[in-house]
Amino acid sequence: MSETEHHVASAHIYPVKALRGLERAEVEVARWGFVHDRRWMVVRPDGALLTQREYPVMATIVAEIYGERLALTRKGVRSIHLAPPEADAERRVVRVWKDHVPALDAGPLAASWLSDALGAECGLVYLDDVNARPADQAFARPEDRTAFTDGFPVLLTNTGSLAALNSLLRTPVPMNRFRPGIVVDGPAAWAEDEWRRIRIGDVVFRVASPCARCVVVTIDQMTGERPHKTEPLRTLGRIRRTQGGAMFGQNLIPENAGTITQGDRVEVLEMGESNVRLLVGATP
Repeated sequence: MSETEHHVASAHIYPVKALRGLERAEVEVARWGFVHDRRWMVVRPDGALLTQREYPVMATIVAEIYGERLALTRKGVRSIHLAPPEADAERRVVRVWKDHVPALDAGPLAASWLSDALGAECGLVYLDDVNARPADQAFARPEDRTAFTDGFPVLLTNTGSLAALNSLLRTPVPMNRFRPGIVVDGPAAWAEDEWRRIRIGDVVFRVASPCARCVVVTIDQMTGERPHKTEPLRTLGRIRRTQGGAMFGQNLIPENAGTITQGDRVEVLEMGESNVRLLVGATP
């Protein structure tokens, strides 16, 4: 592998939205995203999603997949193991931001365990129909689908861009603050802004839009604490500010199913201007 070749440094799944992510040597890709990624979601009694924005402690809960079963683990608390709900389980309409999505309730054991862990009444739901939710139609095609993500199937980040951001911070941050699906090594800082289509392994992706970041990037993904209340979000907002917020990473949409493996080459198939522009005064 040449020094200038772009390659996959790591791949990650997040079986339960907002809980701790898992690094994988290989991930299976479907048209709607990584298999097992964000098929489960923690919700309030009214069906609205819960995230680390309100409950940073969610970062300390590990969600692992064994076959099709989900295991939830937290230090000092007995783990629970859950199978996907049966088709005759209670069906609920839950909310992922502005989207209303039908899902199956995971039952009282999961609800009790998570309510104790978070100190708030909540439940767990499972997306049984992966065709139920369109990807963000501001940047996606009508046929594009996604699971319980914020809006797109996969998020890509670049180690070169993180290095550029960290060079401006008093205390550098790790890549897991940005909860990526694919981490790419090799490109120059912010090179991903101009990618429009890429191939990784045997999967082709459209680059849909930059990813707007929120307060979650200030949360330590191992401890659930916020060691620096405003960073790296404040600095990111200074150098990567758009009308939609501070941007880091690119949202991807798979054009075919396949497999991605750590070390795979990342080939840029098409380039062009980003569909989201940095504001005057924000410098890459």
